[in-house]
Amino acid sequence: MPETEEPLTLAPEEKNSQVNTNDNRIDHNQSHTNGITRGESATTPQTHRFDPSFTQSLINATGPKASPRMRKVMASLIRHVHDFARENEITVDEYMAGVEMINEAGRMSTDKRNEGQLLSGVIGLESLVDEITYKLATDATDAPTSSAILGPFWRANAPARKMGESIVHNITDGDDTFMHGKITDYLTGEPIEGAELDVWHTAPNGLYEQQDEDQVDFNLRGRFTTGKDGRYNFYCLRPTSYPIPYDGPAGKLLQLLDRHPMRPAHIHFIVKAPNYKPIITQLFDRRDKHITDDAVFAVKESLVVDFLPKEGDPKARFELPYDFRLATYEEAKKNSEEAEATFVDLTGLNLS
Repeated sequence: MPETEEPLTLAPEEKNSQVNTNDNRIDHNQSHTNGITRGESATTPQTHRFDPSFTQSLINATGPKASPRMRKVMASLIRHVHDFARENEITVDEYMAGVEMINEAGRMSTDKRNEGQLLSGVIGLESLVDEITYKLATDATDAPTSSAILGPFWRANAPARKMGESIVHNITDGDDTFMHGKITDYLTGEPIEGAELDVWHTAPNGLYEQQDEDQVDFNLRGRFTTGKDGRYNFYCLRPTSYPIPYDGPAGKLLQLLDRHPMRPAHIHFIVKAPNYKPIITQLFDRRDKHITDDAVFAVKESLVVDFLPKEGDPKARFELPYDFRLATYEEAKKNSEEAEATFVDLTGLNLS
């Protein structure tokens, strides 16, 4: 009898296990991957531990009206998911625990918290998709500003504010900061008029306003629109590190993986302008000890910034200068094989 690993525990175990005890009788000459015998080609006849035709039969069921992209993506997804199940010999109990985790993420998600997105974040999927989707010529010195994940706490329709206003309300214990800079075309360096900067971050207690009953609605959020000079400026706080919500499936998964839930201090932005590809990004405080082990793997070196001491301004102890560089849709398409002429955000946001 081979050694058996302790099963995954994603949800409370049921008393009546549906595990097939015959699975313990494993042929040592077999690979667990795809049910293919070790040393044999996948193209030659062989004895499979599991039904060798099942996956392709399911893929072949796709109808003629499915789009080419849907056909390609779903065929690949089905193959990978099936291979994963075979390789790890996923049991019914483990499968149902995984389904319940997804269901619980759905039940917890509201317009103020996206637990499904948080769950994908802790396994690095959102950061990976971000890299794939927005990758341009990042080695160039004049590349557009790097993107970063949206995160689960963005809110639509943040208040439009005037330049120089503060997004901070009823908070007296934070490190007040004056942020300023320009929004420019990454190729020409010309300022972009009518660019919108949507900004949000947590309070010093590590909570976004929709998580905290003591904060006013839309606190620490705002949208600023540039004039002809492309410049922006506003008051915010120097951000603080915080744990992602730990009371749902994402937190449970982190505990099972023996990982911490901390995110380094950061400020979120969506920057968009007519005829330019929007950027979803974050800026990270270099001083933060979690800068090298972000729970959702979103930190990029080009997005790590220094908050500078500010003198002569009674409203701010620090300043953060930062210029955002946007690429036109035409340039984005030219520089990225997968870029499209219109922006489609995989989180379901329509930012075009």
